[in-house]
Amino acid sequence: MSNNTIYETEFNFPGQKNVYKGKVRSVYTLDNDMLVMVATDRLSAFDVVMPKGIPYKGQILNQIATQMMASTEDIVPNWLTATPDPNVAVGVACEPFKIEMVIRGYMSGHAAREYKAGKRMLCGVAMPEGMKENDKFPTPIITPATKAEMGDHDEDISKEDILSKGIVSAEDYATLEKYTYALFERGTEIAAKRGLILVDTKYEFGKTKDGKIVLIDEIHTPDSSRYFYSEGYQERQDANEPQKQLSKEFVRQWLIANDFQGLEGQTVPHMTDEYIESVSERYIELYEHITGEPFVKADTTHINDRINRNVLNYLESL
Repeated sequence: MSNNTIYETEFNFPGQKNVYKGKVRSVYTLDNDMLVMVATDRLSAFDVVMPKGIPYKGQILNQIATQMMASTEDIVPNWLTATPDPNVAVGVACEPFKIEMVIRGYMSGHAAREYKAGKRMLCGVAMPEGMKENDKFPTPIITPATKAEMGDHDEDISKEDILSKGIVSAEDYATLEKYTYALFERGTEIAAKRGLILVDTKYEFGKTKDGKIVLIDEIHTPDSSRYFYSEGYQERQDANEPQKQLSKEFVRQWLIANDFQGLEGQTVPHMTDEYIESVSERYIELYEHITGEPFVKADTTHINDRINRNVLNYLESL
């Protein structure tokens, strides 16, 4: 593993109580209900973590997410309090809801695959007849998923099942729905200013210890969201051409072309240094399109030391 990506995280911060390692992020819970979230350079596709890290990917995802949190906090409260390092977000520890709120403005990805297979219901929501891949839904639809443990696949679930199984209370679910629609509307407006269409995305929410529902994790990044370029969208639809995407779909397509879809017995294809470099460049391009700002590469010479130092300095300053 080259020393200029962060793949494994073995930090030990003062007052550390718990560590959770997700596919891409490592989350440290400290005393005083503080959460330190480190965005690594790990890359996941088909719910599998690739064997090599992508330079700057963690910084890119963290900086997009923290900017998007700042530009939505007037409509939906979130967990974030500080970003002491380009790869780190610090905030309030919450009890996460056990579902992801997936919202779709267009029929793409998983929804399109289900539709092609003849299904007209997704998570208990009806999809209109006569649609084709990448068409816009009459109104955005929420298609929740249960959150998987590392290595498992997230699974579709309907609102009815969530409520009847008591996974989320009816009162809380109403808030999650309201927040999801509001965030998607704002995300759509932000994307439009950048010449992009926010196609679909997912949000995660948690409850603070005083019972307040807040947005957690990350939002509107290329890992959680799919974007199309607005220019030429309609022409491509009319001509039955694939849409120009700004997402990590290009990684999925490369894996599929190399006979990998995360299925049993399949092995991850070898990623050359050239390929990894090209993925890094694509992520930088994503950053610049989504934020409308040039990407400034952080010093990654000793990235683990840098992160550790910045977090410790922040904790000491409190």
